[in-house]
Amino acid sequence: MFQSFEVTTRPDAAPPRVARLREWMATRDLDAFIVPRADAWQGETVAARDERLAHISGFTGSAGFAAILRDRAAVFTDGRYTVQVRAQTDPATFETVAWPATKLAEWLAGALPDGGRVGFDPMLHTVAEIEALEAVPGIEPVATENGVDAIWADRPPAPLGAMTAWPDALAGRSSADRRADIAKALKKAGVDSFVTNQPDAVAWLLNIRGADIPRTPIAQAFALIHADATVDLICAPTKAAAVIGHLGPQVRIVPEEDLIPLLGRQTGPVGYDPGTCPVALARALDKGKPMPDPLALPKARKTDAEIAATTEAHLRDGVAMARFLRWLDHVPASTTEIDVVKALEGFRRETGKLTDISFETIAGSGPHGAIVHYRVNEATNRLLDTDSVLLVDSGGQYLDGTTDVTRTMPLGNPSRHIAHAFTRVLQGLIAISRVVFPTGVAGAHLDALARAPLWMDHRDYDHGTGHGVGVHLGVHEGPARISRASLVPLESGMILSNEPGYYREGEYGIRLENLMVVRPAERPEGGDDRAMLRFETLTWVPIDRRLIVTGLLSRDERAWVDGYHAEVLARIGPRLEDADRRWLAVMCAPL
Repeated sequence: MFQSFEVTTRPDAAPPRVARLREWMATRDLDAFIVPRADAWQGETVAARDERLAHISGFTGSAGFAAILRDRAAVFTDGRYTVQVRAQTDPATFETVAWPATKLAEWLAGALPDGGRVGFDPMLHTVAEIEALEAVPGIEPVATENGVDAIWADRPPAPLGAMTAWPDALAGRSSADRRADIAKALKKAGVDSFVTNQPDAVAWLLNIRGADIPRTPIAQAFALIHADATVDLICAPTKAAAVIGHLGPQVRIVPEEDLIPLLGRQTGPVGYDPGTCPVALARALDKGKPMPDPLALPKARKTDAEIAATTEAHLRDGVAMARFLRWLDHVPASTTEIDVVKALEGFRRETGKLTDISFETIAGSGPHGAIVHYRVNEATNRLLDTDSVLLVDSGGQYLDGTTDVTRTMPLGNPSRHIAHAFTRVLQGLIAISRVVFPTGVAGAHLDALARAPLWMDHRDYDHGTGHGVGVHLGVHEGPARISRASLVPLESGMILSNEPGYYREGEYGIRLENLMVVRPAERPEGGDDRAMLRFETLTWVPIDRRLIVTGLLSRDERAWVDGYHAEVLARIGPRLEDADRRWLAVMCAPL
């Protein structure tokens, strides 16, 4: 899955807002001010009141930041947003900078050759980010109030969604058990407490869910976790009112305005993760200790109960997807991208189990498919192209799981060139699906397997191959990924996506995506006695065989496709009505 985008802000709104921000900067003698996309919880999806980057620049992508200087401004973002950032920002006001190829510290060193005072909101930037700026000669990072907030007259209020209990039966472990495990880890690390600003980690630890962020069932909250297995849950008290009994006496509710004083009262060593912890929290600690987040890996390693739960959610979602794909095969020529989005959500809602979609559905026809983060709106809506392809990336939130699946379907009679590219992407998906690898291997070691078929054709894609996924939590979850940048070893129980793609700007886009869970691999006869891992597929949705150039596939690749489709038919077919089941049988016929 990739976060989609919709032009909801006007580029022409940026110049006057930037001018007002520069006036504010002048009153504080700042040479620059940094505007991140992230909120105090370092979230990929943020509440409306935290859309500061969109407010100042117009850019609504899920990753990036802006640097506003007195006579210059730039928006930094990665290759996923190359098209989007150009479409949403005013080129007369903002340069666009490829990041992370160009680091902020490097850019500021060139933009401010004589040095300067660079303002930042200490609740929105991590310790690691500011340490990188402090290392630049002449650059003085200055913690200050937020300049965008100061000029944002109609800023929305903070969300106050109610927390709910998540069943222990789905979690596989009680909150008390999880807190006890983390307490042991804290004692081993030599700290009395650990402070986290990661809402999904808080939700995992306490077996709760929230309603503060669209599409992701989390509550904006902080937590101070102690080595005696008690927890201070820092949030608006009204959010937690319905879960007081579930949380029990070992979890204390602390109002958010008391967060900094609470941290200041800690007399023993308190751990924090420099990569996620806001500067304001670390500076409030008398004895802060940088350390890896002790919740990140336990959260990523799903329990057997969580895997069983999400397996059922994926089967339910597969039924909805099969019904949608059959519907798509019979739509009239007047069908639009918005029709596709509404229909797919409708099929998911008809399961009776959908709590929400897991992100805004991407439905890109023809050239819109080449916009990796495309999100249709009334202004961009178009009829489905003929003789091209439709890329649909979507997912559902169910109480028992979070799904994320991408399929690319033919519209009319796509060219053999498109089918060739589709088959190369399919070969990449197959390579990841089939790989067996030793323990200790990270996503960076596997990423090239998905790209190799495209590389043979002098092609590539500018995004990672896979991301972690939660269970009724975030559709993007750390710390493990399949990416050139990820050195986190993969472990049994981790759920990841497998989503290679290919995009030809102005023409079409192709992506295929399944979710997988890491499992121990059985040792074949004659194999060495060493621990190995494999991927077990969770997503069961047909891959459109009409776009497969079978001559490009090896015998093993064809066998994988046929085996996958046989499993789709066996797992999904019995859950479908007759007409849908007959259609699925045709789509799952052997190559």
